Amino acid sequence: HALLHAWDATVRRRGPVTAVTQASDGSSCSFRELDARAARWLAGQAATPGAPLGGRAVVFAVPNGPAWLEIFIGLLRAGAVIVPLDAAEPPAAQHQVAESLRAGFWWDGARLVPLPGARRFRDPAPCLIKLTSGSTGRPRPLPFTAAQLLADERQVAATMGLQRRDVNYALIPFGHSYGLGNLTLPLLVRGLPIVCGATPLPHAIAADFARWRPTVFPSVPAVWHALAASEVPPADLGSLRLAISAGAPLPPEVARHFATRFGRPLHNFYGSSETGGIAYDRTGRATLTGGVGRPLRGAISA
Repeated sequence: HALLHAWDATVRRRGPVTAVTQASDGSSCSFRELDARAARWLAGQAATPGAPLGGRAVVFAVPNGPAWLEIFIGLLRAGAVIVPLDAAEPPAAQHQVAESLRAGFWWDGARLVPLPGARRFRDPAPCLIKLTSGSTGRPRPLPFTAAQLLADERQVAATMGLQRRDVNYALIPFGHSYGLGNLTLPLLVRGLPIVCGATPLPHAIAADFARWRPTVFPSVPAVWHALAASEVPPADLGSLRLAISAGAPLPPEVARHFATRFGRPLHNFYGSSETGGIAYDRTGRATLTGGVGRPLRGAISA
């Protein structure tokens, strides 16, 4: 399993380094501790009826933090097909999605609940399923192999110039397509630590930056608009090296206002659940006029 091999290499290389920090209370764990937590979580599922998990879809919805990552890594080790949902999704809706996918299990917050009529994926099985936005009322599953996820991570990291010393700031959910490509996979594959923010309010973001000094912030236009319109002193975001906007169109006036206030550009990023990253504004200049930049390095353009 290529993604699991990449994680094992990261643990060997970055073992004692802090992997994830909860900005709200300062709790944290290292890469080695996170791997041990994942192993303990998986061992705790050994008595689950209907196990093993290999080749079965497992649906879970947990807020950003070490608990999300320990479940994700544990499911990777089990050979499951991972289906992350938004943590805000009500339990009944999660269960309904799991049944519609013919998933083998649903994590109810305390245990894996086996589901009837489960589908078993044959080799070569996907390792993850993303769901579309469900604009038709029925979210469509999009299966991805480990190789496809790794390719997207490489293209994102190379194009955006992510560096070994970078620390990501996380408000977008780990399990969304954007979060997977810019937060979860860079942590697993290249050991980029994450600081988990608690709220998108500008002064809370500024306080997190002042204390934890993250350098990369992938976010959405509403957050950039709020920061640009706030009274947050520019110095409070002094550690910010790379500000990325995706998830919705970014009004160019917001990009110009943010650049004027904080002295650094916003970089438009465009992608889709089906493909991962597509285009990125490397300099931030296109973003000032509503552009989305050029194709990611390695991406195929028409």
